[in-house]
Amino acid sequence: MRVLIATVTAGAGHLQAASALEEAWKAFRPQDAVEKLDVLNFTPKLYRKVYIEGYIQVVERAPELWGHFFKKTDNPALMRKLTRSRRALAKVTTSKFITRLKSYKPHVVLCTHFMPLEIMGHLRSKANLKPEPLTVSIVTDFEAHALWMEPGVNLYCVAAEETKARLVARGVPENIVRVTGIPIAARFSKPIDAAAVRKRYGLRDDLPILLLLGGGFGMGPVSEIMQELNKLHTPVQVIVVCGRNEELRRELAVVEKKHPTHVMGFVTNMEEFISVADLVITKPGGLTTSEALALGKPILIFNPIPGQEAANSDFLLEHGAAVKLNALEDIPFRLQKLLGSSKLSEMAKLAKALGKPAAATAVCREVLAELDQGGALEE
Repeated sequence: MRVLIATVTAGAGHLQAASALEEAWKAFRPQDAVEKLDVLNFTPKLYRKVYIEGYIQVVERAPELWGHFFKKTDNPALMRKLTRSRRALAKVTTSKFITRLKSYKPHVVLCTHFMPLEIMGHLRSKANLKPEPLTVSIVTDFEAHALWMEPGVNLYCVAAEETKARLVARGVPENIVRVTGIPIAARFSKPIDAAAVRKRYGLRDDLPILLLLGGGFGMGPVSEIMQELNKLHTPVQVIVVCGRNEELRRELAVVEKKHPTHVMGFVTNMEEFISVADLVITKPGGLTTSEALALGKPILIFNPIPGQEAANSDFLLEHGAAVKLNALEDIPFRLQKLLGSSKLSEMAKLAKALGKPAAATAVCREVLAELDQGGALEE
């Protein structure tokens, strides 16, 4: 069987989910051919540049504008009206991807971004792909925006029961929506020797560890948060991960710090850092929070992007796995109350209960069950 995993570089989470699915499928069915493609790699260079850099610039410099766009487009009726123009744009900008898709002839297409869903919808509307593959929408946030809804989708894999309820309320048949969790790497479901991690990085056993994350692109007020941590009277140690933002890493490496601090750039062992953390301080991206929940770690939310991150924030707060900062200057007071309190341990328990470390495997199982039911499963 041939499996295509289609994603888009728009924030690191979509790519991470795609990689997690590739890893899980290859482990589950090693005999299958699996290919992971970034749709933007097949678009004109200018379009790719504008799409990636435009998104980052808007969410960093004009988040209210992004929030307005998110809210206005989160309307299934409006999306249906715009279907023709959306699919026409998808056809024009991604013709090379469509050529690749047709030559590969996948039996299933796993989409961790809504753009490939639009492409698949266009091809289905024109009966232009034979045989038609099973198309799966894998929602990478805790709330499903209307952009994830395409008439040609055969199966939805979503984060939580609330995500499913939203889709069903908007007209998606309940029997094609499965609660799997958001796909994360298999290493988040494996035992981690926290003592060995502490020893490797010279972390003390007698001080709580705060893990400060800037996401894959090192976005948000990470530097300002570091300044506020200097005002915290309770002794702690800090690990800050700057992602691919090398300028931020260099800046933080030389600033004065009150507490023992490890400044990291882009890392590939995030599961180790999360495993030793007493509290994860982060923007509430779907993948990052899913990783923290999988390891049962409480979350301190800062600066959620209006739209998808605000919705993720609401979900985490409602379930008691997180607390949220409304102002950075509140950090010392909030941490003073949290550290060592029963609330922090209770948040950890609730986070663990929400976590779905085997989500990527669950997606594979649901997809294979759907293929088997339709008689399309090849051994």
